[in-house]
Amino acid sequence: MVKHPLQQAVFIITAASDEQLPPSGPPEVAFAGRSNAGKSSAINALANQTRLAFTSKMPGRTQQINLFRLRNGALLADLPGYGYAAVPKQLKYHWQAFLGRYLATRQALVGLALVVDARHGLGELDLQVLDSFLPSGRPVLILATKMDKLTPSAQRVAATAIERAAASAHPAHATQVTVIPFSATRRIGIEQAETLIGEWLDVTVESIAAQVAQDRGAAAQESKEKAPRSRGVSRGPKRLA
Repeated sequence: MVKHPLQQAVFIITAASDEQLPPSGPPEVAFAGRSNAGKSSAINALANQTRLAFTSKMPGRTQQINLFRLRNGALLADLPGYGYAAVPKQLKYHWQAFLGRYLATRQALVGLALVVDARHGLGELDLQVLDSFLPSGRPVLILATKMDKLTPSAQRVAATAIERAAASAHPAHATQVTVIPFSATRRIGIEQAETLIGEWLDVTVESIAAQVAQDRGAAAQESKEKAPRSRGVSRGPKRLA
């Protein structure tokens, strides 16, 4: 399994529209969430870096999809934060439409990490993100952030409430969703989140390798069948004395 899958991530490109996205290729893991849910802090904690994803006191700063290369060749996509009231409506609608198309149509996307403030639970926009993604059959990790601000008993209540809200909104896809209590400052849930994301990438890498091997085998067989026969002297059938 891929250990510490987000560590050693490096920035490669930013995209503000569909046309600016690189062609779908290596497996991608996307992070989405409301502008003040702690998405950048969660990415930085999992990557063990302080400023891989930019954190700001002004929510809504991430206005494009920022892509990072992971050390195994996969990609991390930091999606635009949503729900920040100070953003002009036209720009807000552009972000939401761009994000929705990416989640629904990006073929390389193997899993989604949805960052949710545990104190507030799943909001309407969070549910819209799940609406776009869950029908694809791919897994979702809900990082219930800022757990350090809650008592242990309140943490359990918050995590359970998020699980029930997701299952209620999407009962047919409940098994695709995993909720992990999380805190970037106290490093709560880091190991569990790394394990799950590592499993997504591990399965994907193995399936890609198997498909590549299968394709190469088929190509080799086809090439062998098309190869011209030797023009040596034909032995013909053996003659009995």
